[in-house]
Amino acid sequence: RINFTKTKIKLVTHLSLSLSLHHRALRSEPPRGSDMASSSAVSSLLSIVACVLLLLSLASASESDHKYQANEQVTLWVNKVGPYNNPQETYNYYSLPFCRKNENSIHKWGGLGEVLGGNELIDSQIDIKFLKNVDRSVICHLELDEAKVKHFKDAIENSYWFELFMDDLPLWGFVGELAPGKNGENGKHVLYTHKSINVKYNKDQIIHVNLTQDNPMPLEAGRTVDLTYSVNWIPTDITFARRFDVYLDYPFFEHQIHWFSIFNSFMMVIFLTGLVSMILMRTLRNDYAKYAREDDDLESLERDVNEESGWKLVHGDVFRPPRGLVLLSAVVGTGAQLALLVLLVILMAIIGTLYVGRGAIVTTFIVCYALTSFISGYVSGGMYSRSGGKHWIKCMILTASLFPFLCFGIGFILNTIAIFYGSLAAIPFGTMVVVFVIWGFISFPLALLGTVVGRNWSGAPNNPCRVKTIPRPIPEKKWYLTPSVVSLMGGLLPFGSIFIEMYFVFTSFWNYKVYYVYGFMLLVFLILVVVTVCVTIVGTYFLLNAENYHWQWTSFFSAASTAVYVYLYSIYYYYVKTKMFGFFQTSFYFGYTLMFCLGLGILCGAVGFLGSNLFVRRIYRNIKCD
Repeated sequence: RINFTKTKIKLVTHLSLSLSLHHRALRSEPPRGSDMASSSAVSSLLSIVACVLLLLSLASASESDHKYQANEQVTLWVNKVGPYNNPQETYNYYSLPFCRKNENSIHKWGGLGEVLGGNELIDSQIDIKFLKNVDRSVICHLELDEAKVKHFKDAIENSYWFELFMDDLPLWGFVGELAPGKNGENGKHVLYTHKSINVKYNKDQIIHVNLTQDNPMPLEAGRTVDLTYSVNWIPTDITFARRFDVYLDYPFFEHQIHWFSIFNSFMMVIFLTGLVSMILMRTLRNDYAKYAREDDDLESLERDVNEESGWKLVHGDVFRPPRGLVLLSAVVGTGAQLALLVLLVILMAIIGTLYVGRGAIVTTFIVCYALTSFISGYVSGGMYSRSGGKHWIKCMILTASLFPFLCFGIGFILNTIAIFYGSLAAIPFGTMVVVFVIWGFISFPLALLGTVVGRNWSGAPNNPCRVKTIPRPIPEKKWYLTPSVVSLMGGLLPFGSIFIEMYFVFTSFWNYKVYYVYGFMLLVFLILVVVTVCVTIVGTYFLLNAENYHWQWTSFFSAASTAVYVYLYSIYYYYVKTKMFGFFQTSFYFGYTLMFCLGLGILCGAVGFLGSNLFVRRIYRNIKCD
């Protein structure tokens, strides 16, 4: 069997050793100009290759080729336990006083996403051999005392479940149950002591595993209980490629309501694009005709201009740099990166079935985020330069660190809570170092490079109209044309376009379902982008017609407010659709949702701003500003 992960790690180690020897050689002799250039190039190349191979090794989903010979040992891994209603509140399997044959169990360390997902696989030491049936065999003898009984009773009362893995296929079961009492007596806590494992195989590969539990025993101090297991091997014609299908809930995800929501959102797109087209083709066309008259009609032109009001009167202020230009450039650049990142991850999930591997989605997201950081710098740098910004270092650093540090801050609080509870959700220090290294040595430099390239390649000012020296006073308008109201109302339709999909996504993440319909997600994401752009353009047009030229931040917040409605929906979902309880799970639910909504808000805000920016430049391009 080929161990791909170990091969990659050895290669990374070899490259790191070569790199260190190379640096020693550089220090042992005086540098020359050409040697320094070539040495720097070699060092950079080796560093990049080592990082890429390291990331690939982290993304590996399995250490084996999933093929076995008769009587070959098959490892059953125990993973975690926790309250069924609290998906993130998980603990080490042996945090419950289960017995085991040997205290020195083998640990299986997974990739980055697997560790961040709170997985810790430990060899159960249960003797299982390929194609060998086991009728009933003792795993170990569990001696119950008062402390162990209390621990098990607390777990049963909180509906503790556990997760096992065999050949990367999950098995689930409950620790025990509260058996109803007779004649009005209180129920008894019983512990399941027998695990019956049914394994379906096709030739030399495991296709499906199933766990059933029986032989419940009352929990009584001073009693010794035998924990037993049995294994039954069953042949099947299901192919290896289809073995994960049993975990997919087709009736739930492919329900007709899912298709109807896509159709409904598509009709909304048609309506909004039609509305924007009407604004561009009818209203603006008449205005262009007035402003395109020749000089021989100066009297008529002067009369029309004196009678005009609306967006044309603010042409001397509409391209005035907004307040907080550095922050706006940073969030727009970050949002552009997140939009590309989401699109890439969805496409990779469609092509590569990332939902099969433990933590594969998380690993892919982190790696792709690091590699797409150039985009955030490029968009931010170009926008900041075109607006005449001068504080380049501040813009570069803020663009590279704003969103990661927001997530790090929330993650630090949640990690502190997890450490206090002793949960597997606590991120190990080594994993923190890996994430920080990925950000510090890949994401951060790429963002800085992108800012420099964006400044030099797309940073030339190209405003259609010249900005006047004295700002134009903004007249008072009705309350519904104020920037705050426009911003708040702008997120309603985009939220409506993703409302149904949010239910499926939330149910997958919080209720133990595997999300696999990434084709639906791709359609919903594209619809969200189109709806966001259209709604923001309409809002910007009404704002400019009200002679308010502060459209930049308004267009951003108008689109970003979609995340506010998603967060409000998450509150409804928590209280109505889940049975979560306790400070731990509540903190993780709203903390994770806050991180998600921050990313969604920045993404939608950037899309809305960029769409409005193109619209504003388009409508002012053909008028005579002077």
